[in-house]
Amino acid sequence: MAERAAELDDFLASAGLADAARAPIPGDASFRRYVRLSRGAARWIAMDAPPPAEDVRPFVLVARHLRALGLSAPEVLAQDEARGFLLLEDLGDDTFTRVLARGGDEGGLYALAIDALAALQSHPRAARIDVPAHDARLLADEGASLFVDWYVPEATRRPAPPGMREEYLGLWHEALAPALAPRPTLALRDFHIDNLLVLPGRAGAARCGLLDFQDAAIGSPAYDLVSLLEDVRRDVSPAVAAAMRLRHRAALPHLAGEEFDMSCAVLAAARHARVLGLWIRLWRRDGKPSYLAFLPRTWRLLEGALRHPALARLRAWFDHNAPPGLRRIATGASA
Repeated sequence: MAERAAELDDFLASAGLADAARAPIPGDASFRRYVRLSRGAARWIAMDAPPPAEDVRPFVLVARHLRALGLSAPEVLAQDEARGFLLLEDLGDDTFTRVLARGGDEGGLYALAIDALAALQSHPRAARIDVPAHDARLLADEGASLFVDWYVPEATRRPAPPGMREEYLGLWHEALAPALAPRPTLALRDFHIDNLLVLPGRAGAARCGLLDFQDAAIGSPAYDLVSLLEDVRRDVSPAVAAAMRLRHRAALPHLAGEEFDMSCAVLAAARHARVLGLWIRLWRRDGKPSYLAFLPRTWRLLEGALRHPALARLRAWFDHNAPPGLRRIATGASA
């Protein structure tokens, strides 16, 4: 720990900020840590992303790409990729989460998020970036698989039975094949209110600040839409969610129709299944039990997505292998 602190001191000194005041910023579910730096009225953010657990290069790549598209990602002011340090523009504290907690207008905030998302997804150069494909392998084998790898053993108190993982992933690959057909774009993959900020001094879609996009990939435009509107951390008003789907459709009419609705349902289900396993992993592996509070909402969202006819076989799998009793046991185990 002392060695890491000394490395941060060295990085900030090389950026000319050795004398800047420092204030830690609460972290997220990753190994990254953030420090706000200030000198007079000037402010910056230092990202501490220790290798090999973290890699700052994707963040730098995507941040510069988003800024080139006219969107408000933080400017990267200095970097030490080998040691995992970045000096970033400080976009402030007005996350959508905080603005809503202060009584901010839900509809207006979500409209701003949809406008930023539509600006990204309609940009002709959005997908011209060297990032992974958000394909069935990433969505199922490295994503939804967390449900079998972490949730099932925790809920049943025994390892997943032989063959369960293979059967489960086979069903996901079957469901995802048609769902990934719509025109691919850049998917930020964590597009939700904790990672969005209001930037009053900017206009249009640039009023929406973007954070936590280092896992961006080329994939379906449905993924970020459902990440926003089917938020595992808060209940979005049904009226607002419906209005925002219409707003997104109006901005991107080529995505209207049953095919896109099917993609939304399948990708939402894959995301929620992954997150159910993630909450358990954060608790058991990383010692972060607070995320267990989101289990009931995540289950409600997954159950809603599984009602789509395209997911009938997966719905049957969940009903057989994770019946209602097992959808509560992990929360009870945390008490």
